[in-house]
Amino acid sequence: MPVADRECRQIVVIGAGPAGAIAATLLKRQGHDVLIIEREQFPRFSIGESLLSHCLDFLEEAGMLDAVQAAGFQLKTGAAFACGEQYSAFDFSETFSDGKPTTFQVPRADFDKLLADEASRQGVEIRYQESIIAGDFAAGQPVLAVQRADGSQYSVQAGFVLDASGYGRVLARLLDLEAPSDFPTRQAVFTHVEDRIGDPDFDRTKILVTVHPTMPDVWFWSIPFSAGRCSVGVVASAERFNGQPEDLDACLRAFIEQTPSLSRVLQNTVWDTPARTIGGYAANVKTLHGRGFALLGNAAEFLDPVFSSGVTIAMRSASLAAGVLHRQLQGQSVDWEAEFAVPLKRGVDTFRAYVESWYEGRLQRVIFYPDSSDDIRRMICSILAGYAWDERNPFVAEPKRRLRMLAEICASTDS
Repeated sequence: MPVADRECRQIVVIGAGPAGAIAATLLKRQGHDVLIIEREQFPRFSIGESLLSHCLDFLEEAGMLDAVQAAGFQLKTGAAFACGEQYSAFDFSETFSDGKPTTFQVPRADFDKLLADEASRQGVEIRYQESIIAGDFAAGQPVLAVQRADGSQYSVQAGFVLDASGYGRVLARLLDLEAPSDFPTRQAVFTHVEDRIGDPDFDRTKILVTVHPTMPDVWFWSIPFSAGRCSVGVVASAERFNGQPEDLDACLRAFIEQTPSLSRVLQNTVWDTPARTIGGYAANVKTLHGRGFALLGNAAEFLDPVFSSGVTIAMRSASLAAGVLHRQLQGQSVDWEAEFAVPLKRGVDTFRAYVESWYEGRLQRVIFYPDSSDDIRRMICSILAGYAWDERNPFVAEPKRRLRMLAEICASTDS
């Protein structure tokens, strides 16, 4: 890689989304030199709009919570689930974990720009519309080749690189770290609408997850925003889209029309934004770290949107990585596997167990069971609020076994 037009920086963060903005800010607050390189110009569209309560802990840690609270985003108090005439709501003020009782539902274009602006306000340099096109990690310090929007190039030698590039998965591609996900291929079709929801029973402070009445592996999200708008999407395996309209708007609305309870909620909706789609989003990597780098959030692994865990995992990874890297830069001996990868994967594996249980139908049975004890509902609610690392919670410490046993109890009682 040519040395001409090269600069040296202590830390380079790839991506200015939530993981990148928080990691960079935490490190800047510790006195480190941080540069963020972002491929796009903010604001830009992204999904992952229903934040979990645990997200606010990391925003608070990075000194961004006051700005988020003042931004006018829709307050979120929990999550609601519907299937036919069944309905079950969880309130984040009633969790097993000692967490924040509320959070927010956010258009990510606005939210991500706010976090990036807060990072800049705290002294982080962000360069927009610049892409990492190559990386050399063989020498003592990584060297990244960067291309500007006008096509010109330069290189940056970094003491360490944090990849927070999300679905771009920059280092996973450049360093051949991608690994197959064991999750089935699913597709999401989604849009933003003027919802005009007049149902007095509809709770705008909760994400609504609706299950298709005849295909329990197909589900919808409805995420109300402030100012009367809403994010609406359907998630299904690839084969479920066979026979559906090819036009994305028609496809989404066809799935909704097959689901009477959701169709009633959205009966007055103004469909004013073209639908988008994303498919095959489940991803994994061979390692979360290596010589001179670590992978954050979706740049490493993405499970499924059903429990809105993506942003929480991204922020958690940012906080963990910033702590380890700060100690390393101070000359301390650190173990990235034991201090970053293992604790991060612990919560990811908890979410994984719940995602798998959802599509297998066990968790749906638990959620809609009418006679669950208050204690069990608080334990389940803690995971829905993002506290998937709280191993005091039996449904975190042993998620698969506990969920399997509880689903069997619910099934036997129903029969």
